[in-house]
Amino acid sequence: MHEQFNQIIEILGTVSFAMSGSFAAMQKRLDPFGVLIIAFITSVGGGTVRDLLLDVPVFWMHDFWMCILIFVTSILAMIFKSIEKKFRVTLFIFDSFGLGLFTIIGLQKGLSAELHPVICVTLGTITGCFGGIIRDILLNRIPLIFRREIYATACIVGGIVFLLFIKFSSLSYTFVQVFTILLIVGIRTLAVRFQWQMPKFYDNDNENIQV
Repeated sequence: MHEQFNQIIEILGTVSFAMSGSFAAMQKRLDPFGVLIIAFITSVGGGTVRDLLLDVPVFWMHDFWMCILIFVTSILAMIFKSIEKKFRVTLFIFDSFGLGLFTIIGLQKGLSAELHPVICVTLGTITGCFGGIIRDILLNRIPLIFRREIYATACIVGGIVFLLFIKFSSLSYTFVQVFTILLIVGIRTLAVRFQWQMPKFYDNDNENIQV
């Protein structure tokens, strides 16, 4: 049962990030091939970094159907483009759900490898965030994780709550998974709605330094 639900989470996460990458690419007016590439990188980027850190086979290289799923999703996104004009809203929705879903996957990979809880949260954050980081770099944008906007913090909070519930509560594992995903999405949504931001550090000294 757990294994089947984990597969559903991975599929939904892949679809969410493929949609997110596709819409981000279409915002930049990329051609269909460019949209496909960005969708693929957004979907597998975080998981690839995670698997390399864990020194295990990269997940998508042994799952051809995952590649097909990303391809089909990006095609559907391009078709959906002619109906949906609010790219920013659509991108935000899919990116938020992808963030929550992939964070859970990374956390579980860490737990399966019997790593320290802090490392598990780190892996969850990497899995959730790095696809978006690579996407934004390729699209010549400042990645969300490096802005004041709440992004990685949502993954960290969700990861900590997930581990605490697993260890100290009697709630079902599936319920904790769903709750954590919705918590991460909720934090992202509230942060954007009420403009919650992390402190920004910058240099106020505008004097030119001459060498």
